[in-house]
Amino acid sequence: MNSLQLGPLAISSAQALFYLGFFAALACGWWQGRRRGGNPEPVLFAMLLAGVLAARLAFVALYFAEYRSEPWRMLDIRDGGFLLLPGLAMAALVGFLHARRQPAVRRPLGIALLVGALLWGGGSAVIAALERGRQLPEVALTDLAGRPVDLRERDGRPLVVNLWATWCPPCRREMPALQAAQKARPDLRFVLVNQGENREQVQRFLREQGLDVQDVLIDGSNRFGALTGSYGLPTTLFYDRQGRLLKSHMGELSSASLSRALEDLAGK
Repeated sequence: MNSLQLGPLAISSAQALFYLGFFAALACGWWQGRRRGGNPEPVLFAMLLAGVLAARLAFVALYFAEYRSEPWRMLDIRDGGFLLLPGLAMAALVGFLHARRQPAVRRPLGIALLVGALLWGGGSAVIAALERGRQLPEVALTDLAGRPVDLRERDGRPLVVNLWATWCPPCRREMPALQAAQKARPDLRFVLVNQGENREQVQRFLREQGLDVQDVLIDGSNRFGALTGSYGLPTTLFYDRQGRLLKSHMGELSSASLSRALEDLAGK
């Protein structure tokens, strides 16, 4: 399951675990701080902000060429473009400096970080283990001409499956990046599986937007999303040559974040 449904809203499992770990760390830090006279809450927030900023800046620096034509997108963090290791390193440095100046927060901060890391890291590892290796689901799909398509009939290339809908703003925003990647990477197969709409709606949308994407398929019953635990749109699933799921991404992809996701896929 790569996302959770909360009433009409959906949140990625990765984000849910991150929030759970952080708020658990805050609660444990506050509880320990009350007993020892040193509340680590400001330190935890400082670590969070510094870590997120460092992770974003490192990502933008690494993929700067992708942002050159649209520099304003550097500020648009909705694409999920962050590098984990620089972010963790910066957060650790900020935490170390604060703990060095404030001896009273050291033990509460350490306990808070331990609890948060166990929830976030352990939960992420469990979800990744459960998700990784899942096969392509058996779903009745049709192309824009109405012909049936079975994605399990593979052509020897790794597969990128994007779940989208015409009414979804982030789906519409990421479509040019997917179209460009589809043309630039013939070694990969990109399939855009529309969720819950009919051929006429999809064809009209593509025509009005001037999009020239290939392998657009229709899943009028939303079965693909349900069977893969993808409850939010857009969601992009990355499969190897044998049809085994390698990873997934819920939310908008920019050219940079898509390039990052495709880096390890070609050799799989």
